Amino acid sequence: MAIKLARSRTAKRERRRSVNETAPKPLAVNRPVAPGAAAVLEDARRAGLLDGEKTEHVSFRAPPALIAAARRESGVNSPTALGILALATLAQPDPVATLLKHTRGSLGETHKLDY
Repeated sequence: MAIKLARSRTAKRERRRSVNETAPKPLAVNRPVAPGAAAVLEDARRAGLLDGEKTEHVSFRAPPALIAAARRESGVNSPTALGILALATLAQPDPVATLLKHTRGSLGETHKLDY
């Protein structure tokens, strides 16, 4: 009887463990995403870059200091979210660079060059 009871307790424990391991874990509470990162993601969302299924796989190794700095600056802790933020940043054109290209070689009418 004691052996049977011990086995049933062990079986119950094992079932609880397997259920707990497969149950979705609650998301960790992170600090809010930095305003610049949120703006980049919103721009990418508006441009339709975040639509559709996530079927592409990207894998790479990076220095720990770079990952830590990116997490600290962006407020993102998930490696997937950090990768999406990095790709969204690269995919969006830089508005300052665009402005500088369009205005290169032109000055305002009242601007005087003193040589």
